[in-house]
Amino acid sequence: MCRNIRTLHNFEPHATSEEVHAAALQYVRKISGSTKPSKANQDAFDDAVHEIAHITQHLLDALVTHAPPKDRDEEAAKGRARAAVRYGAA
Repeated sequence: MCRNIRTLHNFEPHATSEEVHAAALQYVRKISGSTKPSKANQDAFDDAVHEIAHITQHLLDALVTHAPPKDRDEEAAKGRARAAVRYGAA
């Protein structure tokens, strides 16, 4: 359920608002235990996603590092290599 929650800090280019929103959505889904809330809970669910995405963006903007930024393509290739070892080649 939390596959879209990725490290968003220290990448070049910086995390997009879509990536931040996807992480917030997955977080709310995980803690609520619901991938699709009922109509009665939809507003609370949407508000939580919005607020968590907002504060996450503030966090990312405030974090400081002296490490060189990571390359998204290189990190994705490393992830695919780990998955191939873990699950075998398809």
